[in-house]
Amino acid sequence: MSEKLLEIKNLHVMYKTDEDDVYALNGINLELDKGETLGLVGETGAGKTTIALSILKLLPERTGFITKGEILFEGQDVVNMKEEKMRMLRGNDISMIFADPMSALNPLHTVGSQIAEVILLHNTGMSHADVEKKVDEMMELVGIPAERKVEYPHQFSGGMRQRIVIAMALSCTPRLLLADEPTTALDVTIQAQVLKMMEDLKERLNTSMIMITHDLGVVAQICNRVAIIYAGEIVEYGKIEDIYEGEKHHPYTVGLFGSIPDITSNAARLTPIDGLMPDPTKPIPGCRFADRCPHCMEICNTKAPGMADFDGHQIKCFLYLQDDKNGGEGK
Repeated sequence: MSEKLLEIKNLHVMYKTDEDDVYALNGINLELDKGETLGLVGETGAGKTTIALSILKLLPERTGFITKGEILFEGQDVVNMKEEKMRMLRGNDISMIFADPMSALNPLHTVGSQIAEVILLHNTGMSHADVEKKVDEMMELVGIPAERKVEYPHQFSGGMRQRIVIAMALSCTPRLLLADEPTTALDVTIQAQVLKMMEDLKERLNTSMIMITHDLGVVAQICNRVAIIYAGEIVEYGKIEDIYEGEKHHPYTVGLFGSIPDITSNAARLTPIDGLMPDPTKPIPGCRFADRCPHCMEICNTKAPGMADFDGHQIKCFLYLQDDKNGGEGK
């Protein structure tokens, strides 16, 4: 029986600005087992990074708010956790890897000193010699010679810098790693190396991971389960086999796969998803994908669909709830 590490229940997040209120997340439900990797997939602005920032309670001060819902990390309520306890949770138990390593690294300090700073932050009693030994260990762990710890970020390639950011995130052996598009800025060859390294380290350190990406190829390589996110909602959720091999799919998921180049096809152009995501400042009574959906029905514009459940493979679409005239919560 799998043991739950993280549970997100009916999470709503709003960004308040001088002009409008932005409804960023609208009822997110997720579960992550210990040792599992969950992929969050969706286009830019779907709400993937907001989910990660909510878990860490790092939403922008005075503008980002969790308005409803629960985030339970090993049964602890993160939403109502005091900041002092939350600071202990960050780094020690939950770490995050950001997309751009140059924005996560200080150009004025050596990479070794930056890894050491993270280690000391959560191990205040360690001696200088023990810290240096741990820095060397983390550098070697991500495939960088320990003697390069005296160098600065600009002396490393993009792939090397990302490895250093990963070393910083893993230096306290977190139980949950949030990876926010960690390979976006890398070329394909380096991307494959970094993903393989992350997968190996996850297994070695027994860490669970949430991989945030818009790349379905990355998801296929590293994830156990997948959540397809559109306009602040999960529209499809299931095991990797359900998403890549299953017959039933949300129309948005079908559109995502249609946008991927296929070397076996002679098509001159990809098949894009027509239109744009809905305005997040306006509440939507019906399905958020209705304006772009080739299967849109009358009910889709007036009522939000519930989740149809096929043995754990969940799809939020009236195509699979046609017997439920009121658009209920599925089976």
